[in-house]
Amino acid sequence: MKILRNYILKELIGPFLISLAVFTFAMLVGNMVKMADMVINKGVSIISIFKIFIALIPYLLSYTLPMALLTATIMCFGRLASDNEIIAMRASGISLYKIGFPVIIFAFLISLFQVHLNDSIIARAHYFATNAIREVGMKNPAAYLEPGTFIKDFKNYIVFIHSINGNKLNNVRIYKIDENAPTRTIIAQKGEFTSFPEKGIILLKLINGSADEPNPKNPNIYYKVNFKKYNLTLDLSRELSNAQANKKPKDMSIKELKAEILHMKTQNINSIPLVTEIHKKIALAFSGFVFVLVGLPLAINTRRREKSVAFALSLVIILTYYGLFIIGEAIALKEVLPAAIGTWIANIVFFLIGILLIAQMAER
Repeated sequence: MKILRNYILKELIGPFLISLAVFTFAMLVGNMVKMADMVINKGVSIISIFKIFIALIPYLLSYTLPMALLTATIMCFGRLASDNEIIAMRASGISLYKIGFPVIIFAFLISLFQVHLNDSIIARAHYFATNAIREVGMKNPAAYLEPGTFIKDFKNYIVFIHSINGNKLNNVRIYKIDENAPTRTIIAQKGEFTSFPEKGIILLKLINGSADEPNPKNPNIYYKVNFKKYNLTLDLSRELSNAQANKKPKDMSIKELKAEILHMKTQNINSIPLVTEIHKKIALAFSGFVFVLVGLPLAINTRRREKSVAFALSLVIILTYYGLFIIGEAIALKEVLPAAIGTWIANIVFFLIGILLIAQMAER
């Protein structure tokens, strides 16, 4: 069995390293175009761009590692099946479970590494990149408007925007923090912003929503006011003067996210996006594991060794997985389902499909 294990792993690791290099390079090329534009059109120094480029690699690995695992598994077992080696192994009394066991364990170990990668390394790299961008001296305060995250860069305000298209905003939630009064909440279906770089401010025009307004007789008591239009100015001058940027959820480790969740609960702020971010880090780490569970039986069944077939089949599986993951994340953010379920939907579906396919293949 040791000889068989080493043989299968040898067949896997070569395609895995090649696929990892190809996928990572392909993703880097897309970002290099944007970075080249910053150097040519915005006069950003090459050293600053290099810092951002290096910090980007760990983030890309969180996606390319699972993709490479899947492609290598399909190439490996597709080749073994096409050469009838799988049939020969099973004719010798070796079950499919024993044949696939080394690859499944390898994928599980890679996923465990990815938990650390997503939790610590990527968080630090993302924060490093954020500060590197600040060093570039970005002149547009609107660059701080990032969808799907709590934005705490503005003085006295915490902002959450579901999506941004140009200068148009959708599903805006704003919390006004005051140490001497309860937290005010402003909610709007839509909005748009105008940036004033020279002043470090952003003017928001919110549309169709509601806002907490203080009672004139008792400022500590709020009443809800519905509005069609609501203007609000966000001040970024304090943030621009800071040496380093405030950490965003993507910059935080799981430990830091848990501490932030507890802090937000004391201020009566909805922390679902932070809870979702924790589960997202772990769920994406195990995407490679479920990819292997699905890819292994499919590769044996297709019995094709061509690299083009492997990449095509990988693409279908990857697009299906991330489509389900995006839907699950959106469901979790909208609180239709708990974050512990919504962000894991894709993993659960692929795990069950993989186990079912392997069991069916083993019984043949």
